[in-house]
Amino acid sequence: MDTKQFHRRVWAMVLLLAMMITVMGATLYDLQINNGKDLYEQTQVKIAETQTIESARGEILDRNGQVLVSNRVIYQVTLDTEAMGENRNDVILSLIQAARAEGVEWTDNLSITKTAPFSFTTTTPFLFTDQDEEGNPVKKLTRLGKLSVELGLIDDPTLDPESEAEAPAPREPSLMDKIKAFLKGGGAQEPPAASQPKGPEPLPNAEQILGRLCGSFGIKGEGAVDRKTAEAAGQTVPELNIGDMSKADARAVAGVLYELYLRSTGVYAANEYVFASDVDIGFISRVKERNLAGVVVEAVTIRQYHTRYAAHLLGRVTPIYPEEVEYYTSLDLDGDGVGDYKMNDTVGRGGAEQAFEAYLRGKPGIRTVERNTKGKIVSENWESEPEPGGNVFLTLDIGLQAYVENLFASVMPQRQELGAEGAACVVLDVNTAEVLTAASYPTFDLSNYGQEVTDKMEDPLTPFVNRAFKGAYPPGSTFKMITAIAGLEERIITTKTKIKDEGRYTFYTPDGPMCWYYRQYGGKHGLIDVSEAIEVSCNYFFFDVGRQLGIGRLDDYASRFGLGEKTGIELEESTGVMASPAYTESHGQTWYDGNTLSVSIGQESTQVTPLQMANYIATLVNGGTRNAAHLLKEVKSSDFSQVVYSYEPQMLGTIDIQDENLEAVKAGMLALTTKGSVRQAFQDLPFRVGAKTGTAQTGGTSSNAHSVFVCFAPYDDPEVAVAMVVEHGEGGGDVSQMCADVLSYYFSSKETREEIPVENTLIR
Repeated sequence: MDTKQFHRRVWAMVLLLAMMITVMGATLYDLQINNGKDLYEQTQVKIAETQTIESARGEILDRNGQVLVSNRVIYQVTLDTEAMGENRNDVILSLIQAARAEGVEWTDNLSITKTAPFSFTTTTPFLFTDQDEEGNPVKKLTRLGKLSVELGLIDDPTLDPESEAEAPAPREPSLMDKIKAFLKGGGAQEPPAASQPKGPEPLPNAEQILGRLCGSFGIKGEGAVDRKTAEAAGQTVPELNIGDMSKADARAVAGVLYELYLRSTGVYAANEYVFASDVDIGFISRVKERNLAGVVVEAVTIRQYHTRYAAHLLGRVTPIYPEEVEYYTSLDLDGDGVGDYKMNDTVGRGGAEQAFEAYLRGKPGIRTVERNTKGKIVSENWESEPEPGGNVFLTLDIGLQAYVENLFASVMPQRQELGAEGAACVVLDVNTAEVLTAASYPTFDLSNYGQEVTDKMEDPLTPFVNRAFKGAYPPGSTFKMITAIAGLEERIITTKTKIKDEGRYTFYTPDGPMCWYYRQYGGKHGLIDVSEAIEVSCNYFFFDVGRQLGIGRLDDYASRFGLGEKTGIELEESTGVMASPAYTESHGQTWYDGNTLSVSIGQESTQVTPLQMANYIATLVNGGTRNAAHLLKEVKSSDFSQVVYSYEPQMLGTIDIQDENLEAVKAGMLALTTKGSVRQAFQDLPFRVGAKTGTAQTGGTSSNAHSVFVCFAPYDDPEVAVAMVVEHGEGGGDVSQMCADVLSYYFSSKETREEIPVENTLIR
């Protein structure tokens, strides 16, 4: 190799290395000398925050292991305005543009149209009229009204205009006033008269209030006009002073900031603002590409419903309401001295979700996150990881529940044309009081609850009311078995005693109450015993037995059977009312001995729930043991490997019923289905049924009466008790076919019903 060429290559390498070292040195000098201090400070400044991470909520399953409610992971977008800094509005606008590009809807409840010309989307944008506790009209601010007042954008329109008080008399000029006037080149001046009070300014229109909001939120483009300068020059400044920014963009940004300001000012003490929920990967990618500071995309779990039935029983999950924050944040369920809930947590709301919250919720985790000054996470540490909630098995048979709800959905619309309204049905296990079904009609869709509330909140049939547990109705003639048992056990009558039906019961007055048979057909039942009286529902027979018992003993037996008493169900329920002198007098009315006659046939002021009626029949046919009704069967660990809790029947009371007396009462109920008025509905069933009809008067006419029906099956070895009510459905016999269909489905499907094995669960 040529020596000169070799040396040239060496020098070339040396020169290249020298250049690289020079560049590296310059870079290091810039980093360490020129910007070293700033960079060092950035590495030292860390913003630490402690985050509570909610645990996965447990699943809800029916008695056979069918999943009713589980969890689904979604992604949501929240905003951290502190991390956005001075670029807050630009960041929000960029996020909105990304949402528009992907067709993502974001949370914006500002009651102004989203495009110009702007107008209000409600007739009461700032205030509305409500009533106070005394029923007087009172003005109240809407959220927009509250925020506008809070930001000083409008005068408070709920305040009365100031009365025109007499102006104060002008005072004499002081020595200081005279000196100031002299220095200004004038004589002593009278102080200005006190300004007269003036009423509130007229409320702004939509574009005016939007302009004021934009000004308060700092929403201005590059071409925005300085208001003071323009006004001093006599120029007109538009209400919506946003410069080059489009009106639609300004309105969109204002809508997001409106939501944020509602929360930051305390006007709306709700949970943190969620910009968009359940977003897809396309939107997430677009947001990540823009590298928007303060825009947080996070995974959260929401409830997923695997059934459209049992909406009144399952409940839902919501954020903690503002008025509940103090209560929930003070709870320490595990006794570790630390509150179990934070302000932004979610909780069960109604139904099983609320009743079994302690099992379903699990234990949240605690995570410490450190961010640098640009909002980026530089480190994180788990203090405790979240523990999933337990899985709750209900006593509910979702197959039977679905059958009853579908039955109502197919039958009730035709009945409503004849004046009927709502309906309810409860099926209980006779020996354990487990709720197998509790259907309420009309119902709603839990998976679309928000829209359902919008569509059905004003529905006069009140679909959100759980009629099975909270509806209260007169029991009508279904009460007569209680009168019969009380009369038999108190030896007022025996199983052989016969009472002659005279049509009208005239013990107290000549125009006393009539038996239904006499009132409708002019006939009389003649001499009948207790079993026959139950079969034909003879009012006269029970008038006489009830009179001899007296209201005290009637009430005592009714309470032993659970009427007008809590059933023990874990969900909300109505207590109902058992008619009595005390109740009547508490309402300013007079109790007469003759009122006992109405009580003995299930009328007067007695009001009971379908659940109470079903439990009363279960108590009767199981021999007198009244168990607490319940919906919880057992709880298993999050992986289904262990039974955390198993419900044990809870006895609320007992009634001593002699076998002879019980058989006499049951025989009357059997006769109703084998040779009585409802025999056609039950004649094709492969088992015998005991039942009783009821026509519960509500307004004095049969057209206003509720249809009530109770039954149990099989007759020889009772397993289930059923209670059904159809509001304003007239005679109780009208619902007998529906009850027969329910029993037919339950027992025919019983043989084919199998437990659905759950992962990691032993098949039994």
